[in-house]
Parts: sequence; structure tokens; C-alpha cells
Amino acid sequence: MSAGTWLSTARAAPASVRQWWVLTSRLIVPSLKTGEILSSVVAPAAFTASFYLPLKNVMTFSGNGFSSYAQYMMPLVILQAASFTAIAAAFRSATDAVAGLDRRFGAMPIAVLIPVAARMSGNVFRLGIALAAAIMCGHIIGFRFRLDAVHTLGFLAFSIVVGIGLTLGADVIGMLAKSPETVTQMLILPPLIFGLLSTGLAPASQFPHWVQPFVRNQPVSQFAIALRALAGDTKGNAGEVTWSLMGPPLLWALGPLVLFVLLAFRLGSRRA
Repeated sequence: MSAGTWLSTARAAPASVRQWWVLTSRLIVPSLKTGEILSSVVAPAAFTASFYLPLKNVMTFSGNGFSSYAQYMMPLVILQAASFTAIAAAFRSATDAVAGLDRRFGAMPIAVLIPVAARMSGNVFRLGIALAAAIMCGHIIGFRFRLDAVHTLGFLAFSIVVGIGLTLGADVIGMLAKSPETVTQMLILPPLIFGLLSTGLAPASQFPHWVQPFVRNQPVSQFAIALRALAGDTKGNAGEVTWSLMGPPLLWALGPLVLFVLLAFRLGSRRA
């Protein structure tokens, strides 16, 4: 590498960092000033109250093999918090696309993935707040981490990976949308349908026989299985963290994440 090339690369790296930071601040600072960030706290609390209070006695009576319904339901609270963050991410991405910001960034000396990275940084910031609020809500209704610190960190890490995958996928969908309102309405139904037709609220055995294979193997159920195993339970029915148990959830989490990164790069390259 020649001296001129090395100097150009050295100057480009700090410039990219500054661009990322400026674009990230554009998304985070206004949400703090306007109170928009409160929605990341209110949404998990509303979901927890809406489903835990009416279903607690019913599920305790019918049985789910866990020490409490809060321990059983907690993974779905986490996943719904991530899905709420993803819907908001799609709205912001679609807003930038419709306003022409993506095309403007493509005409500027900005690396292809800088705008996406900036939006994702803002999304991860909101995701962290939403997950913290979800865990706090779970603690209030009786959820506890029953295993050691390694499993607890695994629970948090897996939650973040799943959340990043959901928000990045929603961001890519928003980049292709023609209306922020339309894409928001489109993304409300899938988390609701997959959440209700999963083992997040009830065991697969309580569903009709013809739909049980789908309920057991769809991604939300697999994520819930992994999170329950990482959280543990005093009755020992949460499952053990083994490769056979964690393999399918990890594939569901990492496979789409890689695909969405490639799609985001392709869309950014096309507009550049």
C-alpha cells in the first residue's frame, strides 16, 4: 500500500465514524426531547397487563408445567417488545425513503451502509430500553432468572440478537415502502398472528391437532423455547441449554439477520 493510499484510508475512517454519529444523533436526540422514547416503555407494559391478567388464572388451572405463568409467558413479552421496536423502525426507514433522504445520501460521499447503520444504532438504543422495560414488567408479575450469570447473559444476548434481526428486517421493508403509514399497518398483524399461534401463551398441546406442528416449529415458538431454557425454572421443566435445543432458534435468528444485511447492502448500493 502506497503512502497516499494509506493516508486516504486513515482520513476516510474517522469521516465515516463522524457521519455515522451525526446521522445517529439525528434519530436519538429528537426522540429524547419529544418523549417519543416513552413508547418503548409503555408498549411492553401494556402487552404484559393485557395478556397476563386475563390469562393467569386460566393457564394456572389448565397447567403449563412451570412454577408460575409469568415464568412461562416472559419470552413472549420480550419478543413483543422487540416487535414493537421493529414496527417503529420500519416507519422511520419508510419516512426517510419517501422524503428522498436515501437518494440524497446515495449522491453524497457516504459509505453504503452508513445510513442503515445509523438507523440501526437508533433502533438498538430503543430496543435496549424496550427490553429493559419488558424485564422490569416481568419482574413485577413474578418472573425471575433461575440459573447462573452465564445463562442470564445468554438470555439477554439472544434477546438482543433476535431484536436486531427483527428491526433490521423491518428497516429493509421500510426502505422498499411507498408509505410509512401503510408499512406500519402491514407489520402490525404478523407479530400478533405468530404470537397467538405460538407456545408463547399456551403449550402446543392446547391447540387443535392440525395446527400443532406449525405452532411448535414456527420462529416465535422456537425463540420462546430458547429463552425459557436460558431463564430456567424451579420445577425444571424449562429445558436444558444444549445444541439440539438451541440450534433451531439460533438458525431462525441468525439466518434472516445475514439475509437482511445483504439486502440492506444491495439496496444501499443501488441507490448510490
